[in-house]
Amino acid sequence: MNIEKGKISPESRLRFRVQLTYLCLSALLILLIFWNINAGSVALSPSEILEILFGTTENEVAYHIVWDIRLPRLLAAALLGGILSVSGFLLQTFFANPIAGPFVLGISSGAKMVVALVMIVFLGRGIALGSASLIAAAFAGSLISMGFVLVCSGRVRSMSMLVVCGVMIGYICSAITDFVVTFADDAKIVNLHNWSMGSFSGISWENVRVMAVVTLFGMAMAMLLAKPIGACQLGEEYARSMGVNIRRFRVELILLSSILSACVTAFAGPISFVGIAVPQLVRRIFGTSKPLFVIPGCFLGGAGFCLLCDLIARTIFAPTELSISTVTAVFGAPVVIWMMVKRRHKE
Repeated sequence: MNIEKGKISPESRLRFRVQLTYLCLSALLILLIFWNINAGSVALSPSEILEILFGTTENEVAYHIVWDIRLPRLLAAALLGGILSVSGFLLQTFFANPIAGPFVLGISSGAKMVVALVMIVFLGRGIALGSASLIAAAFAGSLISMGFVLVCSGRVRSMSMLVVCGVMIGYICSAITDFVVTFADDAKIVNLHNWSMGSFSGISWENVRVMAVVTLFGMAMAMLLAKPIGACQLGEEYARSMGVNIRRFRVELILLSSILSACVTAFAGPISFVGIAVPQLVRRIFGTSKPLFVIPGCFLGGAGFCLLCDLIARTIFAPTELSISTVTAVFGAPVVIWMMVKRRHKE
């Protein structure tokens, strides 16, 4: 640490605070993982969980429940929650708006609409779709919604009006999705209703592998964009003086945030408020907006937040399961309201 006249420098103090927060978030994540493995109709002790994880158990039923149902689900919740939070941070950087996010701007709803349409067309003809096809469809839907949002952003100067435009786009996409799902006959297509409400159920190991690849790619790209993001936070003129190609940077930011949110929607449906609330809370806890610190913090925070919300969704009214968006809205909406009120007071 840099020590001058017996005092710790602000930079060292910030790094210590960030490292301590990383440690706490990681510990919380491990606790939630074990809690998610344990919670359910079949309760397991810590020793039984360890035996199952290391393959030394003789209880085949418990082994199947953990390895084929609970582990894929909790890994999906952690991975998708993490990248959804990072996607929200990227969108907030792009629009310079603290309440921008994939759900609020209608990007998740656009992805949901295209995935639903593609699934109905192909499943109705008996054609199964792979994970890559679902992500591609969701990505196309994300870009369509993002295109409308960008058109609105060019005509609307008020950030609050831009959010309203995004919400309206989301309503239109959701209405189209609900309409086509309502009149679907195939049993597999009818199950789209649960997916369209947001859920981590039914995740397979194949899905988890695809999610892991997208997550590694997305996080690597986000960290590569950390320095340009930091420069743009200080103003476009400053970023240009630092050699940032603003046009290319904006395109990369749009594509990356769309890919991340598309992956989430393809596997779990639209999930509300994670992409808005978590990045803001992480900034608040860290006391900084530096991307090199905030991006990993957003991933850890989003992973923990979705693990907690999924745990509540499937256990609080068991055997009835709530949609994940219902729970995330309960915890995330108050954070968004608080941010809007605080922003209003500053203005």
